[in-house]
Amino acid sequence: MVLYTCTAPVHLYLLSFTLLYPVVLGKNERPIIGIITQEVSDEVFLQYGKTYIADSYVKFLESAGSRVVPIRLNLSEDEYIHLFHSINGVLLPGGAVDVFNSSFSRTADIFYQLAIKASSSGNYFPIWGTCMGFQILTALTSGKDLLCKTSANNISLPLILTDDVSSSKMFHHAPLELLHAVARENITANFHHFGITPKTFHANEKLSTFYRILSTNHDRDGVEFISTLEGEHSLQHIPWL
Repeated sequence: MVLYTCTAPVHLYLLSFTLLYPVVLGKNERPIIGIITQEVSDEVFLQYGKTYIADSYVKFLESAGSRVVPIRLNLSEDEYIHLFHSINGVLLPGGAVDVFNSSFSRTADIFYQLAIKASSSGNYFPIWGTCMGFQILTALTSGKDLLCKTSANNISLPLILTDDVSSSKMFHHAPLELLHAVARENITANFHHFGITPKTFHANEKLSTFYRILSTNHDRDGVEFISTLEGEHSLQHIPWL
């Protein structure tokens, strides 16, 4: 299992979607990634449906060669277990919900626990968390909401990479020129008001033993926050990467 968490979110738009089921001719090597849907809170958009997935997340995954399916809210645990065994990973998008008491967090928790169980049996199941997804993953691991205010809304920053990058699943295959770019240029987007500081991370045993820090950043006031985390048990072989 690998848990990737990143505070730099990708945003907006898809309020309805249609699933197409093509006839499969032969073997398809493209992984299927589930994205947990979110409840529509703006009444203007309710005419399009009660839940949505931002199309930027769909395009993000498809650009890497994945196929995407929605993970609907308020299904039974058995339905989620069946879905878990039918897909290759999960993305937790950004948004604004209660990290412990919401349909989204309940759904995320079920897949989080299933991924840990699968990992203990030697089966790799990646989970990626962006923005709110980052917050929920750290809350599920620590049992607490450990975020503090950070002034990092609508700002692009370079990543301050740690020594663990070279052995990480996320970065260790990245071309050197790409690592140089993300470390030197203002190309990682940040649209958040909260973050986790390295001090808070290291003070929480559950977090610090479950994850390792791959990058940090400084907000407008100079406060250091963690921008990328990776699960410690993330270096298993992935057949489709």
